[in-house]
Amino acid sequence: QVQLVESGGGLVQAGGSLRLSCAASGLTFRNYYMGWFRQAPGKEREFVAALSVSGARTYYADSVKGRFTISRDNAKNTVYLQMNSLKPEDTAVYYCAADSDRFGSRWTEYDYWGQGTQVTVSS
Repeated sequence: QVQLVESGGGLVQAGGSLRLSCAASGLTFRNYYMGWFRQAPGKEREFVAALSVSGARTYYADSVKGRFTISRDNAKNTVYLQMNSLKPEDTAVYYCAADSDRFGSRWTEYDYWGQGTQVTVSS
């Protein structure tokens, strides 16, 4: 079956960096658009970044633009989220997701989800 497994979360001070990874299995990874979403306690899941199947096109939420970078390695079936200049408001559980049809920001459109990885940014 399809599995998406995130890793790389943790506790970091404001201004620091983290790199999240999401390893995919059970699907033809190179055919899927990939996205990162996050959910903070008491808040709705929100879009962070998305990436086309080739990796040539990217799309970011305004709140992370210029600080986060999404990328993929189709040979390793892995998508990454490099997070720089982290802020306390970036604290959330981060999820990766795969979509076979489109390149977008609506979490309801994604087909598969990982279990999430916690990112905590202290002030």
